[in-house]
Amino acid sequence: MTPAPRRTHQSAPPREEVLAAVMATVAERGLDGLTMAGLGREVGMSSGHLLYYFRTKDELLLRTLEWSENRLGAERRALLARPGSARRRLDAYIGLYLPAGHRDPHWTLWLEVWGRSQNADDDARARQAAIEGAWHRDLVALLAEGVSRGEFRPVDADRFAARLRALLDGFSVHVTVGIPGTGREQVLAQAAEFLDETLTPGPGPDATGVTTAS
Repeated sequence: MTPAPRRTHQSAPPREEVLAAVMATVAERGLDGLTMAGLGREVGMSSGHLLYYFRTKDELLLRTLEWSENRLGAERRALLARPGSARRRLDAYIGLYLPAGHRDPHWTLWLEVWGRSQNADDDARARQAAIEGAWHRDLVALLAEGVSRGEFRPVDADRFAARLRALLDGFSVHVTVGIPGTGREQVLAQAAEFLDETLTPGPGPDATGVTTAS
């Protein structure tokens, strides 16, 4: 009699595969469609096995956000390293920052993690701050470069970056949730108008409210 084949242990899929599956689920069905059981079926793991690796759904969401941000970070660094004017690279930075459209999965995930951060532990909050900090530092450096070249009006790069990101965050929420009149193209136009008004060299108030001379 032919012996029955031995069962082999099925190893867990790479964590990146799990995180990619989370993003795909959010993109297709939204966060309401993301369950540990459903994700487990998608990647061939039990929900218990997933919890063994990620401990909680909050941790799974934060890990997925970090994974997505790492990919965006590489893209951001590449576009900021391109030759050309600081304004052109700033426009590209904003294009990358803003959601692709209604229910953008990355921003949908960001909004969920933000909402849960009220009860997050210190480690989770520090990891979220690290994501924010990377975007902020790159923006400050780009603004400072533009000012030093005379492409931008003299502004405090750190303060301007904080205000610009707050503006982009607000617009991004509107785009993601689908508020009428705030589609991606409309928001890009609004952001470009804001930069024209606040960074174009010449007399007038800068973003800190200080009048500068040409």
